[in-house]
Amino acid sequence: MQLDDLRIFLATVDAQSFTAASRKLSLSKQFVSRRVMALEAELGVRLLVRNTRKLAVTDLGRELYDRARRIVAEVEDAEQAMSSQHAEPRGLLRVSAPMSFGMTHLSPLVTEFLKRNDAVRFDIVLSDRSVDVIGEGFDMAIRIGMLADSTLIAQKIADLHVVACCSPGYRRRRGEPSSPLELDAHECLLYGHERPVTWEFVIGGARKAVEVDGRLHVNNGELIRDAAAAGLGIAVLPEFIVAHALKVGTLVAVLQAFEPPPFGLYAVYPQHRQRSSTIRAFTSFLREELAGKTAI
Repeated sequence: MQLDDLRIFLATVDAQSFTAASRKLSLSKQFVSRRVMALEAELGVRLLVRNTRKLAVTDLGRELYDRARRIVAEVEDAEQAMSSQHAEPRGLLRVSAPMSFGMTHLSPLVTEFLKRNDAVRFDIVLSDRSVDVIGEGFDMAIRIGMLADSTLIAQKIADLHVVACCSPGYRRRRGEPSSPLELDAHECLLYGHERPVTWEFVIGGARKAVEVDGRLHVNNGELIRDAAAAGLGIAVLPEFIVAHALKVGTLVAVLQAFEPPPFGLYAVYPQHRQRSSTIRAFTSFLREELAGKTAI
């Protein structure tokens, strides 16, 4: 049972509707409803009775409400007491991060942070899947690109330089597009599984989203890089993934006059964790260490 789910349940009962609870918590209505249903499924009981006008609390729901209120109050008191007693980073930090960034940049940074902070422990999960931070019990996640989920607090860490590139063989065979608007005549290698896919470029001094398509959709940057190096199409990727391939010539940059805007690198975490000295310290450490680096 997740503490955040109890908080969401309490807010829903107090507000007597998912819509009002979502506004109070600054979460989406769908997210609030989904977390309450997940709590009911986990406990195997009906907590709320839904109708068209408002929510009613079942007897078991009322019992859980009373217990949850005490539990959350105790935890918040403990968090406040600990944060006031221990300003230095300490305790377990469970972090989710993208595989490529984790292997390339996060690994040495975590090592250095642990050397400087003896009281900190890490539990790190590297995955290109966008995890449910609250539902899966993460303290924070590191994410790249646009943040569609407004349910979490987001702190920007750095900008990631982005490169459009392909293999020399693909460029000889298909030619280089003279403008992003010509990408519809090219095979594009696409990150993620959303459709349609758009890439952003700077055209005439303004950002413009260009719809692209291709035979390969995958949620891993290295696989896209390798497919591009094999001559299968054009890729748009953070520089840290393709820097070596560009240096040795297995990839070449294209559309350089229309350089894509940088991707944002963010630390995101649940609202109740914003007082955590460990999260604040680790986020600041990442921002300081990555400031000014060119190949990110």
